[in-house]
Amino acid sequence: MKISVNDCLKLDSFRDGRLICCENDVGRRVRTVSVLDEADLDMGVERNGVREQMVITHFWISKDDIEAQKNAVTALGNKGISALVIYLNEEGVREVSDEVIRAAEEVSLPIITIKDTGKITYAMLIEEVLDKILYGENYSDNILNNTIYHLLNFEKHSNFPNALREAAIFNNYQVVLMTEEFNPILTVETRHLVKIEDAVSAARKEDAFNMNGFTRVDIEGVITYWGYINIKEQKYILVIVDNEDEYSGAEMTKLAQTIELTIGMWKYTPERDSRAEFIKSAVRGDISFCYTLLDESALRGMQFCSVFCVKHSNEEETKELLEKFKKEYGFGLLTTSETDEIFGIIYTDAGTDKGIEAKNAALRMFDELKSGHKETRIFHITGLETIEAAVDGFKMINRAGRYMEKVFPFKRVFSKYEMSMVSDCVYMTSSAPVLQKMYLDLIEPFEREVSPNKGKLLLETLSTFVLDAGMNSNRTAEFLEIHNNTVQYRLKKANEILGAEMTANRVIPGLTMALALRRLEDN
Repeated sequence: MKISVNDCLKLDSFRDGRLICCENDVGRRVRTVSVLDEADLDMGVERNGVREQMVITHFWISKDDIEAQKNAVTALGNKGISALVIYLNEEGVREVSDEVIRAAEEVSLPIITIKDTGKITYAMLIEEVLDKILYGENYSDNILNNTIYHLLNFEKHSNFPNALREAAIFNNYQVVLMTEEFNPILTVETRHLVKIEDAVSAARKEDAFNMNGFTRVDIEGVITYWGYINIKEQKYILVIVDNEDEYSGAEMTKLAQTIELTIGMWKYTPERDSRAEFIKSAVRGDISFCYTLLDESALRGMQFCSVFCVKHSNEEETKELLEKFKKEYGFGLLTTSETDEIFGIIYTDAGTDKGIEAKNAALRMFDELKSGHKETRIFHITGLETIEAAVDGFKMINRAGRYMEKVFPFKRVFSKYEMSMVSDCVYMTSSAPVLQKMYLDLIEPFEREVSPNKGKLLLETLSTFVLDAGMNSNRTAEFLEIHNNTVQYRLKKANEILGAEMTANRVIPGLTMALALRRLEDN
């Protein structure tokens, strides 16, 4: 219900009030009411300076400071509040000065004064204004009663979605019910003004999902309200779109509570989120269940190009970047979050060209992801095709992921090539000790032919050169923070101890495996 300052002036609470300036601006909308009585006036302005909010104050903290009152009025006006209500008190502000009035007129801020006789308290004024906002002139004809009328018409409607659709059409709003993974499972559209994925992206930026109650998010002029509801002990995201911006936040919150309540009355059970179940099954390696969900999730015939896991990242920033690449390159994307990890599957329509495009886009995306936070680690298996390969990819990530930083402490993005090697190393340490010893014997001379300290130093340099620096001596020097000449000297000594050219094609595979096993042992 749209309520203006002028509507509020007609309430009983304002019967002894006086509008002292900006009478041409009383058409401003009033959405909410707040009280400014903080001990720090600047903090009070910051907290209460909300667009279309009526602010009530005694100006106790600045009762004798006209300059501070002027600054507060100017700041509140610039923030777009609806009106400022000043209580006049013999021990506080007795009259609003002409200077303050002029400051209000400069920012077109209506000021209403009320004599503080004790008859009209803050609570009484706030309650009456909020009732006006919520219920308007006639409670029987507001959005809540109209919605309840349609939602509880069990004789007319055969199911909850049909009842909700008629309520939404009649009251000019829209509803989207989503899982916590932001997958829509019930959509009641009465207009097509904004895409759901764009709405989700905008709401994430507003941090709408971490707020109590319902949060108002303006998406390109479309007013939406976001919040959580519970259905059979399961949490869902409910989005309500106010088509004409004609309802208040309080009304939207009450509407959400009404919808949640009537869902229980209808015994409505949301459809299974088959796509969320699909990726969760793939992550845990349940290929059989993935197959049962292919048709239901509309994924049959898709090419699964990449699976990945992102750890230690800012979840909102990561998901925003994933959505950006998905939108830019047009590939499909499924994600699920577990504690400090985000798992994902990238897929596209079957076809070699599309698969290659999605693979290249994925590689660019992983590279950009690592540039966000130094703690972020990305594990991916890219260049796949079948669902079997995708599930096997998650198995490799789950098996090798926790060991990767032990073997590659300087890397932040790990591909199937590094993970397959580490998987083999992990297997040897637990199930193939003879094979493990065979590899470790390749670097045993570093312990036998030189002193322990020198052998450890040479091995550290050799490991950094082979495993971290891509056999580049300059990068090795950077990682170890020593001069390149020192690196060259140590590598020459290591070559002599090995008795073979370390970079030779027939030497490097075994040496790499031996050094990786050694790092696993040491960590």
